[in-house]
Amino acid sequence: MKTLLLIGIGAGDPEHITVQGINALNRANVLFVLDKGQATEDLVRMRLQICQRYIREPGYRVVQVNDPQRDSSTACYTDGVEDWHQQRAEVFTHLIEDQLADGECGAFLLWGDPGLYDSTLRILDRVRAGGCSDFEHEVIPGISSVQALVARHRIALNTIGQPIRITTGRKLVAEDLDNVVVMLDAHCAFEAFVDENVDIYWGAYIGTADEILIAGKLSEVCEQIKQARSTARASKGWIMDTYLLRRRTRLSE
Repeated sequence: MKTLLLIGIGAGDPEHITVQGINALNRANVLFVLDKGQATEDLVRMRLQICQRYIREPGYRVVQVNDPQRDSSTACYTDGVEDWHQQRAEVFTHLIEDQLADGECGAFLLWGDPGLYDSTLRILDRVRAGGCSDFEHEVIPGISSVQALVARHRIALNTIGQPIRITTGRKLVAEDLDNVVVMLDAHCAFEAFVDENVDIYWGAYIGTADEILIAGKLSEVCEQIKQARSTARASKGWIMDTYLLRRRTRLSE
């Protein structure tokens, strides 16, 4: 039987990885690295640096493969994701069948936590449904960008007696603004709510040397965030950012 380890490596700081994650790295015979292209080559480099820093014994193999890109021009978002996931399932099947021998352990190094806004677990379900079932898998949790964001801003994620919602920029609505974390926002959805009495805690490249943190009343820092985001993306070719919106009336709770 083959074993796959889904290792959460944190939001960007190499020290985010847990002791459990380090031990998992040291079990792996093969490390699978998904390459999203030249624009994000530093993400691949950071993964390799984590391996070099924490794996105690030589002899492991690194298999680097191109990661299919989602077609963002598809009219229906869910159809685009469905097609993308199927392409990734085909890549994963190839890795498991051709790059991992029976009895070996392979590892995927996943940003943040494997259970929060990551598709790998769903991809493996597709792989099994497609007939590749001679593997078992384990999930090693990691520090998510949500946890890292509130830690860096030195605030609590929740308010007393109130829920917290985690959503995407596409799904952000005014009813969420009491306390909401937004991920995967490519179009600065927060701009639609500058007239609301809310604070924003925003962070990009959290935990890395390029980290940017901005916080304040949304109406006062909205343009600053947009400019910082635009400049950073133009400079690096990619951006990973997360933010929390919270109505000011909740701050005293």
